Amino acid sequence: MQRVYLDNAATTAIRPEVVDEMANVMKNVYGNPSSTHVFGREAKALIELSRKNIAQRLNVTSAEIYFTSCGTESNNTIIRSCVNDLDVTRIITTDLEHKCVLESVKDLEKRAKVDVIRLNILKDGNIDYDQLEELIKDQSKKTLVSLMHANNEIGNLTDVKHIAKICQENNTLFHTDTVQTVGHYDLDLKDLGVDFASCSAHKIHGPKGAGFLYAKKATHIKPLISGGGQERGLRSGTENVYGIVGLSKSLDLALDELDAHISHIKEIKQYTIDQLKEAIPGVAFNGLSEDLEKSLYALLSIKLPFHDSLIGFELELAGIAVSQGSACSSGAAKVSLVMSTLYTDEEIDQMTPLRVSFSYETTKEDIDILISTLKKIAAKHQLQNA
Repeated sequence: MQRVYLDNAATTAIRPEVVDEMANVMKNVYGNPSSTHVFGREAKALIELSRKNIAQRLNVTSAEIYFTSCGTESNNTIIRSCVNDLDVTRIITTDLEHKCVLESVKDLEKRAKVDVIRLNILKDGNIDYDQLEELIKDQSKKTLVSLMHANNEIGNLTDVKHIAKICQENNTLFHTDTVQTVGHYDLDLKDLGVDFASCSAHKIHGPKGAGFLYAKKATHIKPLISGGGQERGLRSGTENVYGIVGLSKSLDLALDELDAHISHIKEIKQYTIDQLKEAIPGVAFNGLSEDLEKSLYALLSIKLPFHDSLIGFELELAGIAVSQGSACSSGAAKVSLVMSTLYTDEEIDQMTPLRVSFSYETTKEDIDILISTLKKIAAKHQLQNA
């Protein structure tokens, strides 16, 4: 059976060039970066060269990049530190954020008595920008706005530069989860004007277990993890040297080949849209996912015109890996918070969400296999309802 991988928003295949770079470090640079002898200094030098490279690629300073294990740790550190150390007593966010943001905010709402405002979501999946602007103008409480750059389920892009400008004008901190967009766009964090951002290497064909957070120098956030004082005191613990090197290498490759990758993936996404419309009458798309400019070009959120809670299993039997945009517990499919925010219960009972996400390795042959399988599943439902 041919296997088709269409879940790149969840994780990507690590590139051979990254593996080679990491393997060289694992074999030859084994000193503890905190040691003062030559072995330690060699390891420390690799970390700092990687930090400098990443900072240059994002147009920020090395002092503003802190290495972590992943996007979840980065987002937790940023949000919790804003409340613990920067006197934030109000958070403005949405129900469409990644779970690590949702759960962190919920915990702070309960334990730290933080006032949490969840923005209205329009039918197209966008936030209510007018509501956000009015809320930011209220300066009665120190506020953090936390909004992801690209939604990881429906792909809608947030106008972070516009939001950052409003936040700057109103003495409000702005955190954006950029896990789905670092390496997929040529981001200039200084120009965007955000205070905080996050990245995870495994989303850009790098290793799992390596990521970073960006914190604008003037923010002065404090550590969540205490110990040996690594990462300039913000994140103690012996550094993942080869993971950090792999992160830097994967970002280099992604940005060096960005134009070619965008062109290829957009072509694949448009091909998928066209083939779906031809094969499955009534198919639609969630949020702004069909729009290649207003959504993450590497992600397509499909709304199939029938309800099938086992579709992920059926596709897996055909060798196809996708995401349903749902969480599973005890074998039972549960509708995601994103879908329950966008649709009524009645609407959800009449559709099946399916997230497919592409990479530079995705081919039209992969899409043909997906379409053929979905066409058979759709035909089965038509027979059952006939």
